[in-house]
This record gives sequence, structure tokens and C-alpha cells, in this order.
Amino acid sequence: MALLEVFGGQLTAKSLQKYLFLFTRKQEKKAFDFIPYKYGCFSFQANQDITTLKTYGYIDVINLEEGRFIQLKKRDNYVELLDLFDRQYVADVKNDFGSLSQNELIKYTYINYPFYAIKSSIAQNMLTHEEYEKVRQQIQSFSDSVLFTIGYEGLSLETYINKLIISDIKVLCDVRKNAFSQKYGFSKSQLEAACKGVGIMYEHIPKLGIESADRQNLMSQKDYDILFERYENSVLQNNSNEINQILELLEKNKRVALTCFEKNPLQCHRSRIAKKIMNFENKDYSFKNL
Repeated sequence: MALLEVFGGQLTAKSLQKYLFLFTRKQEKKAFDFIPYKYGCFSFQANQDITTLKTYGYIDVINLEEGRFIQLKKRDNYVELLDLFDRQYVADVKNDFGSLSQNELIKYTYINYPFYAIKSSIAQNMLTHEEYEKVRQQIQSFSDSVLFTIGYEGLSLETYINKLIISDIKVLCDVRKNAFSQKYGFSKSQLEAACKGVGIMYEHIPKLGIESADRQNLMSQKDYDILFERYENSVLQNNSNEINQILELLEKNKRVALTCFEKNPLQCHRSRIAKKIMNFENKDYSFKNL
């Protein structure tokens, strides 16, 4: 809102994302994380915050032929509410980039932060051949077949998606019984949309999940181990079709990640799914936990 304020109370949605990105480059602890998206650097959290601010009447979102505009509805001295450093960073962004058009601003971020342009649908048309080659050099591409596991505990959606992009994940297999999360971005529809936006296939395989009631009162690693031993002897034994589904995805797409909540793979059933898959004979894939 402070950025909107110093830019006269209105910005296009694309420009606001770019200015916010440049603002966070100056912060030691960044207020928002970003991913490479359709028009470059993009924060899902910032986009969600815009929706929330609109709901509470602080801003308007106006869709015109020229694009989507974010407009301050409640005027206040928002800059003064920031700490000394952030106040200066907002001023720096205005002074350094305020004269740029939207396209010039987008191009600036593409040239200076090429990783965030790797998923852009407009980068090739906006950049010179040499500039676009620098973007292409940021793209991670691997030919080896790997089964990954990743937990989203402690991660923002943007940091999580970036981990998938950097490892060239082709398919994300969500092995939660119930793909709902109170953490923004990790409920099924949100996570599926985020993956789709960066070209990653999302598959929910609920039959390989664990009932939430079974996860209560886990006080030690031994408790987890006992639960997962039961899980191996029941769920994994009784759902061979779902295991075969993951194997088929591995064979076809080569780089597949199993995901659930826990950061520690030893406290998550995804590690037991991976263990079963890695114990098959004549496998031509390796394993890595992200």
C-alpha cells in the first residue's frame, strides 16, 4: 500500500508485482518471495493480499482493456507506518524506477534477474537474442530419472515452487490423504494451480495417505516408526495400483517428487513410499530428498 501511495495511488497489477519485487531485493529479510511466472517475477502471497485488501475495502481492483489496475481506496500515510529502512527502500524504488513504463520495468527485471524470466510467455519478444540467451542459461534441465521427496513445512509457496523448478521436477505427487492445508498455497486447488502455472503436472494420490487420527500423539521418533511400520504393512501393501501409478509417472516423466507436510522425511510417510519404490529390482532411477 505504501508503494501504491508513492506512485499516486494506482498501478497496474504487473507493475505493482515488479515494484514489490525490486523493493524486496533491498530487504535483508524479504517481505515476499517470488517465482518465475507468466510475466516474470510473481508473488502468490502478494496477489492473495491484494484480494484480502479489496475484501476489507482498502483497495479497488479494476479490469480495463489496458490491463488490471490496483487502486488505493482508503488514503492514508502508509509510508510513515513503515520502519526507517523500508521507508527508504520505497523511496529508492520510486526514484530509481518511477520513470519507467510497464514494459520497460518488465524488461529491466528480465535483464537483471534472468531466473525470474524463465517461465515468461513474453520474454523472447521483449529481449534481444543475447539477453534472452542469458534467460535460457538459467533453465535447469536434467535427463536422469530421479524420485524426489519434499515437505512444505516452514516454506512459503514461492520458495517451495522454486525448489521444484530448480530440480526440474516434471510431476508433483501429493500423497496426503486430505490435500487441505491452513497454510496458504498448499491446499489442493492452490497447489495444483501454482504447479500448472510453471509447467509442473500435479497428481493427488489420496489412497497413499494416512488418516489424520492416526497421526495424533506422536511424541518421539519411535512413535513415528511404529506408525510407519503399520502403514507399510497395510496401506502400501493394499494399494499397489497407486505405487504402479508413481512408477509409470517416473518412467514417462523421469523427475517425480512425492510431497507432504513434514520437513523431516523420517517423520513423514512419503519416505516409506519412496523406500518401497527404491527397493524394486532393476530400477533405472535414483533418489533424493529436497
